[in-house]
Amino acid sequence: MNPMDMFKNMGQLQEKMLEAQTRMRSITATGTAGGDMVKISLNGEFQIQHVEISPEAVDPEDLSLLQDLIRAAHNDAVAAVKERLREGFSDMAGGLPFSPDMFGGGS
Repeated sequence: MNPMDMFKNMGQLQEKMLEAQTRMRSITATGTAGGDMVKISLNGEFQIQHVEISPEAVDPEDLSLLQDLIRAAHNDAVAAVKERLREGFSDMAGGLPFSPDMFGGGS
């Protein structure tokens, strides 16, 4: 292999990585729980962008239910972001498969 070709490929790889980082920041996905009583939107870096809780989900006598709904909505959103990232990276890599686990954001 020609060493100059390797340097050219490194530049292309660096470009693709910058493009991937930009794409990650632009991705958003929403997870829901309890029949949409709790909605959480995350960006591609797994940061919470928006939380919506319906008044019906708030029962001062049963806070554990609300906590479970928030956890479930967050996990749903994480799974949706991972899927969007997998699709985006797979397109960039010419269809090579990617494991959703490589993106972190553990559920």
